[in-house]
Amino acid sequence: MFFFIATDFIYQKHISLIHMPVVTFDYNDFIDLLGYNIKKEELLEKLPLIGADLDKVENNEINIEFFPNRPDLASVEGIARAARTFFDFEKGLKKYKIKKSDIVTIVDPSVKKVRPFVVTALIKNITMNDELITSIMQLQEKLHFGLGRNRKKVAIGVHNFEPVEQPFNYKAVDPEAVQFVPLNKVESMTMSEILKKHEKGIDYAYILEGYKKHPLITDKNNNVLSYPPIINGILTEVTPFTKDIFIDVTGTDKKAINTALNIVVTSLAERGADIYSTTVKDGEETYTTPNLKPVRKKLSIDYVNSILGTKLESSKIINYLLRMGYDAERLDEKNINVHIPAWRIDILHEIDLVEDVAVGYGYDKFKSDSVNELTFGKNLDKYNFYEGLRKTMIGLGFNEVTTFTISNETDEFKKIGLKSTKRVQIKNPIGEEYSCLRLNLIPSLLKILNENRHHSLPQKIFELGIITDENFKNKRHLAYLKIDAKASFTESKSITDAIMRETGLDFQIKDKNHPGFIKGRCASIIIKNKEIGLFGELHPKTINNFNLEYPIIALEIDLENLKNK
Repeated sequence: MFFFIATDFIYQKHISLIHMPVVTFDYNDFIDLLGYNIKKEELLEKLPLIGADLDKVENNEINIEFFPNRPDLASVEGIARAARTFFDFEKGLKKYKIKKSDIVTIVDPSVKKVRPFVVTALIKNITMNDELITSIMQLQEKLHFGLGRNRKKVAIGVHNFEPVEQPFNYKAVDPEAVQFVPLNKVESMTMSEILKKHEKGIDYAYILEGYKKHPLITDKNNNVLSYPPIINGILTEVTPFTKDIFIDVTGTDKKAINTALNIVVTSLAERGADIYSTTVKDGEETYTTPNLKPVRKKLSIDYVNSILGTKLESSKIINYLLRMGYDAERLDEKNINVHIPAWRIDILHEIDLVEDVAVGYGYDKFKSDSVNELTFGKNLDKYNFYEGLRKTMIGLGFNEVTTFTISNETDEFKKIGLKSTKRVQIKNPIGEEYSCLRLNLIPSLLKILNENRHHSLPQKIFELGIITDENFKNKRHLAYLKIDAKASFTESKSITDAIMRETGLDFQIKDKNHPGFIKGRCASIIIKNKEIGLFGELHPKTINNFNLEYPIIALEIDLENLKNK
């Protein structure tokens, strides 16, 4: 999930996230994995039809871009699995046998406030070679980057299983009290030293910033396997002689870490390895992973045809779903029962299945219609008004950002001191971070500042975006934030005056008490006796709740009310 920005020098981490991942593989290795013969020219012609773009081809080395919503295609193994059904060599959902192991990982309550979730698996009888090592490193990197949000949401540890003994322990410890030799080093370091001296520690230390205790995975003898999400220990380094691999995936989102584990273990199984389940004991909860049981979803035949403009029979739709790696059967006269693979995190709604039906059918088979009438369009007056405000904000030195309309109750209410109110809640959220539609823009902008707190000050950002109010109506708001050591209410009032002056509307300001702002340094904007917005200096508690340290001034205006005045 991404947002887009209007500057080059700030928020670069998020800019890079919108790039499509490039998967590099050897043609001969792909054919070995595919298990069927297909000429390279034909392969290069057909692969993009799955939903990809060829980047470049040099001799037998193929570079191909896949959309970031398909992390299961972030490896040559995943591409080969998808190609097998799409090229009609096989049909339906690939089944993987999972054997049982007695491996147990015990979750200590101490880790719950830092990085609460972990899943594990054992892979046995694997044959290491250059292609596998390259592929697994590439897959791990891409899952960390996309699905894992730069390891913040998901981090994967891959370990040589031979030198360690179960049960394993996942706990939080004092980073000064534990030391071990991390990967790519020869000297032992404390966890605190790793964050300062190790390349990976320096890159990802920000994820653990503010926590007194850090996550750690150890074995029965207290040997360190992993310091997630930073680095593994040298003890479990994977070598060309490794036969059995232990995998841990930690993170903040249960669904995401389970999907990441499923993608990794099935990729290794594509190379002939055996998957073994493991057990995690988390307080009163005990669960076994990996879980490759498909999720079932009902798909309306009429809905498919109404979206695609087709008259496909159920048998045809089922056939196209089989081509896309699903299992499917007729549920009743109007619906199809679809079995969604456990490695497909991108299927959230019926429309996602319809998209795959279209891919299976073939976009080249859809007929195009000619334009029957020539018309000329123009902006509605309200969009001209919005564009004027946008230019005003840019003229005042602010950088525009666009953030997600999906938020969560903690950011919308708790962190800014508001009582919970009516809101649009998401029935089946993919994670706790995305559980409702936002009611204000300010929390979203504070999260942007949090992500970019390591950049120099001042930072000035604004958004002209959509919120959903207590009456479940979409409204467009304007909001800005400025973080700076010298930011003050006086400056906020000056900026607000400049914005309102550009609207040409008469307005008044009135003292306002808001729990997210400092008392006496917050004011309402009044037009014709109606409050249309507020501005002022944020309360230190609000600033701290978003892990920020410097004074922040803010404004938020309801433009739906403003443009109608």
